[in-house]
Amino acid sequence: MFSNYIKIAWRNLWKHKTFSVIVVFGMAIAFAASLLLSVTAYHELSYDQFHQNKERIFQLYTESQSPRGVEKSSTLAVPLTPALKSELVDIKHITRWGSSGGEIGRYNGKELNLSIRSVDPDFLSLFTFPISAGDKKAPLRELNDIVITKHAANRFFDKEEAVGKTIDIKTPKGWQSFRVTAVTEDFPENSSLTFDVLSRFEHFSGYDERKDAWDSENHEVFVELREGVTTAAFEKQMQSIVKKYYVQRLEDLKRDGVRPDREGTLMRLRTIPITDIHFNEISNTGAGVSIFYTYLLLSISLFIIFIACVNFVNLSLARSFTRSKEIGIRKVMGALRWQLISQFWGEAFIVSVLALAAGVLIAWLLLPFYKQVFYPSLSVEMLRSPLLIIYILAAFALITLIAGGYPAWLVSKFNTIQTVKGKLPVGKSNRLRNSLMVVQFVLSSLLIICTLIVWQQLDYLRNKPLGYNKQQVLSIPVGPDMEGQTVLNLLRNKLAAEPKILSITGTDMNMGRGRDGSSTTSMMGFGYKERTVTTHWLRVDYDFLKTMDVRLLNGRDFDRSYGLDSGGVLINETMAKQLGEKDPLSAVLNLDGGQLKVLGVVKDYHFKSLHQELAPLTMVIRPNWPLTYIFIRVQPENLPASVAVVEKAWKEVNPKTPYRGSFLDENTDRSYQRETRMSRIFMSGAVLAILISCMGLFAIALLAILQRTKEIGIRKVLGASVPQIVGLVSKDFMLLVMIAIVIASPIAWFTMHKWLQSFYYRIDIAWWVFALAGVMALVIAFITLSMQSIKAALRNPVKSLRSE
Repeated sequence: MFSNYIKIAWRNLWKHKTFSVIVVFGMAIAFAASLLLSVTAYHELSYDQFHQNKERIFQLYTESQSPRGVEKSSTLAVPLTPALKSELVDIKHITRWGSSGGEIGRYNGKELNLSIRSVDPDFLSLFTFPISAGDKKAPLRELNDIVITKHAANRFFDKEEAVGKTIDIKTPKGWQSFRVTAVTEDFPENSSLTFDVLSRFEHFSGYDERKDAWDSENHEVFVELREGVTTAAFEKQMQSIVKKYYVQRLEDLKRDGVRPDREGTLMRLRTIPITDIHFNEISNTGAGVSIFYTYLLLSISLFIIFIACVNFVNLSLARSFTRSKEIGIRKVMGALRWQLISQFWGEAFIVSVLALAAGVLIAWLLLPFYKQVFYPSLSVEMLRSPLLIIYILAAFALITLIAGGYPAWLVSKFNTIQTVKGKLPVGKSNRLRNSLMVVQFVLSSLLIICTLIVWQQLDYLRNKPLGYNKQQVLSIPVGPDMEGQTVLNLLRNKLAAEPKILSITGTDMNMGRGRDGSSTTSMMGFGYKERTVTTHWLRVDYDFLKTMDVRLLNGRDFDRSYGLDSGGVLINETMAKQLGEKDPLSAVLNLDGGQLKVLGVVKDYHFKSLHQELAPLTMVIRPNWPLTYIFIRVQPENLPASVAVVEKAWKEVNPKTPYRGSFLDENTDRSYQRETRMSRIFMSGAVLAILISCMGLFAIALLAILQRTKEIGIRKVLGASVPQIVGLVSKDFMLLVMIAIVIASPIAWFTMHKWLQSFYYRIDIAWWVFALAGVMALVIAFITLSMQSIKAALRNPVKSLRSE
């Protein structure tokens, strides 16, 4: 019997091809979009979930009270980890995590750039990075032992056995030899911790100078607690470490007049679960991605699926008018209610299966484009995840049950006599239908408003004056092969006579995010007139202000005529205010035991993204601080030719390091990749939601016109014009769309107001955004309605009135 229902359902779908194509296409597009968005959200939520003891693994950070409020930092002092391990018994494993000074490995004359991390021996016991070859018990037992990934092993040794081989690594102390004791499986894509090589923390840059220094913080720490230990109890235990070893810091805070928190503490050590660091802005290892974006993806995917389901219901109801006599005859012939439900649900099942298959195919075909535009980390393998497959099948079952079951149940309960006459009592008072339509356009209007606001904010970020001229300035990462100062001097000599080059300088901090993916900062505090002053430190070279077009307000710039000119600093306006001097040029700062005189004050400029407030900045020329970026200002005419000149000079000066130059305007735009991606997702979601909603509106209009066929015919006979008929059909629906806009506006305002709080510099949400979104929704809805209402208004009234 069931197979018979399937055959009849298939024949009905084939007979009404237009209906079938609209339903299947709409559902397929919804399935494809929802699948891609859900995979993206699933990947984000899966970060660091693969560690076996993830519920007991935490990252540590400090929380300190200050005159500026609560300050949180995940960089910690070198001696903290040994102190915690020896004094707190609730710690099972603990490790430090730092970026090593070496970035180049050498084996048999082959040199490779490597991501080298300095860790403690507990690292591979704490985290789940399986060892595929070598010593699995204590691979970092000796100081010169290293562990490498399978990918790094293949790069160095091809098919040779890696364990036991010796690799030379360039460190701050020069080239040193290390023995490979183990090879790990490659870390998964959803790991916050990434590396090519693991070495002992004793090789970490500056370790010897800082191993007993509690006032210098330059790495991160992770712990695994013993079973049964709560984070609250552990954080309470760590307070004894703070009181014992951070005495000077606590005294400095008291001296600065800092008030303790509610529990009477000035400083605490806190914990972040390992599964949260991807979304945590405190952690330097985590991406700092707001979980808001992930939930947003899930919400949009659910919106699109819901809208498609509503369309399915409304299209099924609209089509039931063409089958009213069929339903009546079946009921007269003795068909039971469950049999009618089974037949109609069978049609819904076939439609859902076809839509799901087409949706999966569309998602697979669109995946390369989606990766390029929206989410580069996505892979085909993620579509095969068991959890994702279960999610898809559960959604499919629910959609089939609801979208197919409701129309089937509604049609099966109609009065037999009325259905034989061709009448179905789906009247004007169908509140559920109208409610579903309102929800559809609430979601569509919501996405339109959010898209407009995100676009406004991005436009504001791109065009807000930053205090420096980001146009025509190339930023080139120096790389590990040569000293930055050497590269800078050679480039200056090479390009000195080139008319396309206006100025050249160097720095240790990029502006925005370069092609190497880097974005660095350096923060340091020091005592000044019996109080603590905190500032960002920027290593620069001569001509920095000229190259960046930063305005000098007072004093002088660094000048070669004064020799090295390393005995002075330049500060920005915010730093000058923090010093509190009437004449900032009279200030002398203490750094590394020496005194630095303030040479000049520059106008504030945004050296960090506009997510953050302008902060104090101090610029220095320090020979012992490396330059890591070269900035070159070129002539605005014929930029490709200027780039070619710079690239040619770079290859001659630094041949081992690939040229990875990028313009600063590109770098600053790259700082807002998440926001740009979000804007694209909103835009795509809004377009899809509007498209699918219009298909639903088309179905509702068809249903209403079928119900009012005779009324329209009578009105035409009595002299009603086409515009009057169109208005008659459209006004009720336009009212529903207006109600949807009114509901969507406050929801959109609340959501986007919360999102804008992540930016220190942001737009104010204007009233016209909601008005524009409303007009767009109304225009689109009216055009969709007009397609059916004009057709009904032009129909011969005689045909409408002669049915009985």
